[in-house]
Amino acid sequence: MKADTQTVSDNTIDLPAGGAPKIPRRVHAINWTQASETLNEEGWAILPKLLTAKEASSIAGMYPDNARFRNRIVMAAHGFGRGEYKYFSYPLPPLIKALRSSLYPYLASIANGWLDRLGKTAEYPAAHADYLKNCSVSGQVNSTLTLLQYGPNDYNCLHQDIHGNHVFPLQVAILLDEPGKDFEGGQFLMSEQRPRMQTRGMVVEPFRKGDGVLFTAGNRPVRGIKGEYQVKMRHGVNRVTSGRRRTLGIIFHDAV
Repeated sequence: MKADTQTVSDNTIDLPAGGAPKIPRRVHAINWTQASETLNEEGWAILPKLLTAKEASSIAGMYPDNARFRNRIVMAAHGFGRGEYKYFSYPLPPLIKALRSSLYPYLASIANGWLDRLGKTAEYPAAHADYLKNCSVSGQVNSTLTLLQYGPNDYNCLHQDIHGNHVFPLQVAILLDEPGKDFEGGQFLMSEQRPRMQTRGMVVEPFRKGDGVLFTAGNRPVRGIKGEYQVKMRHGVNRVTSGRRRTLGIIFHDAV
């Protein structure tokens, strides 16, 4: 299947001054044609080694520092599952901002390609700063980046992340602990619901510490006999049987 990718110029990556220069090089080195093809086929794709083990541990270690966050959510209180997560406050830590702004141009190219397939006009600008300005006009000004933490018997129900009128169709989750060493269970799950068909469940693997999974946040286009149609995607986390599992969730729109 042909990938919905385009060449991404370096000047679309709006890095913080002096921040995390290795991140854009890693992002650029990803085989984006392959990632886009897998995303089109499955609704998700692994982005390997976005973070080193040291960087992943450093981000995971931010969790107790409440000054970095604007809100804490206990999942059981809202029927989301078990476990908890925190929303980062602005300004973001430089490493995390670098990840978000470096990934965005490649994902915007894919997202605009999806709109084109559905006969719609491209709406995602090349630079993430410009997209956030569009969110701001709609009153969406709060960070949506999350640090998630699961312990034994914790899980995350299948869901979509909707925060306002501007909802970017792709997300990235980066695993900050090593499966089989730091925790057992806790597989990243996705479901796909096509019209008039049974729901398909998927386990995302192999997914290691420092790897990211790029996935469909809501609906995605699929080519059928009669043309393009949309399928509904949801994501979640299987029950953690032991240890501690932490994840960085990168959402590209802001919240109200």
